Amino acid sequence: MTLAPEKVDEWTVDTLDLDAYLHRIGQDRAKPSAAALRELAKAHILAVPFENVDVVLGQHKGIALEDVIGKLVHRHRGGYCYEHGSLFAAAAEQLGYPVRRLVARVQPQKNGPYTHMTLAIEADGVQHLVDVGFGAGMLVPMPLVDGAVVDQAGWPHRLVADGDRWRLQKKEGEDWTDLHAFTLTPMHRIDYEVYHHYTSTHPRSPFTGQLVIMRLEEGRSRKLVGTEFIVERPDGTTETTQIPAGRLDATLRELDVVLTEDELAKLLTIYPG
Repeated sequence: MTLAPEKVDEWTVDTLDLDAYLHRIGQDRAKPSAAALRELAKAHILAVPFENVDVVLGQHKGIALEDVIGKLVHRHRGGYCYEHGSLFAAAAEQLGYPVRRLVARVQPQKNGPYTHMTLAIEADGVQHLVDVGFGAGMLVPMPLVDGAVVDQAGWPHRLVADGDRWRLQKKEGEDWTDLHAFTLTPMHRIDYEVYHHYTSTHPRSPFTGQLVIMRLEEGRSRKLVGTEFIVERPDGTTETTQIPAGRLDATLRELDVVLTEDELAKLLTIYPG
C-alpha cells in the first residue's frame, strides 16, 4: 500500500528552515531514497538528544512546531518523542517523503498507554517505521515488513504484523520483548496535544518526576534516569553510576544537554542527587 501525502497545513511544515535543521544534524539535501532516509534518521538521533529537562522544570513551552524548532534546532537542545517526531516529519516532508504521523502503545504487554509518537515514511516504494524519538531505542528506519529484523546499534529489533497492528520488538537473550505497538491510523495535531498534556503533567507519567536523558550510538546506550547514569552494551554488560549534584552539569554536557545558568540552578534545587 502506498502512503498518500498528508495535508501539511495542519502541521505548519513550512515553519521549518530546512537548511538550518540539516546544518544542526550535519547533513546535506539528498534525493528521497531508503538509503538517504536511513542516513537522515541516524544523523538526527546522533545529533539531537532525547531529554525531558523542561518537563521536570515545569517550563515546557509545548509542542507547536515553531517552539520545537526554537529549542531543538536553534538552541541545540533535545526533547522527547513529540518534539523529535514533529521536527523530523516536517524535514522529511520538505525533502519530498510521504509521511504519516502515528501513535504507539508503549510496553503493550504491561497495558502501557498510547502516548508515543512515531512515524511511517515511504522511501523507494516501501513504508518504513522511523522512530527518532524513542530514546535509546532505534537508530535507523525499519521496513514495514512482517518479520523484518534490523540491527539497531548492535541490538536486533523486529517488526511483527498482528492483524492491522504492528509490534516493535527487541531481542533480549533468546527472547523478543515488545517495545511498543501501533497501527497505521494517521493522527491529527490535536491528538498529540492531548498526549503531551498527560505526558508532561500527570504525576504518573514517567517524565514528570525524574530526569530521563538518553543517547544511542553504535555499540553503546547511555542514559541518565533520575540519579543513575547507565551505560549498556549489546553484549549485555551494564555499568551504573550514581551522579551527585556536583557532577550533574558535567554529566548533562556529556549527554549533549547544555543548560543555561538559570536552568541548571533551578534543576539543582529539585535534583535528588
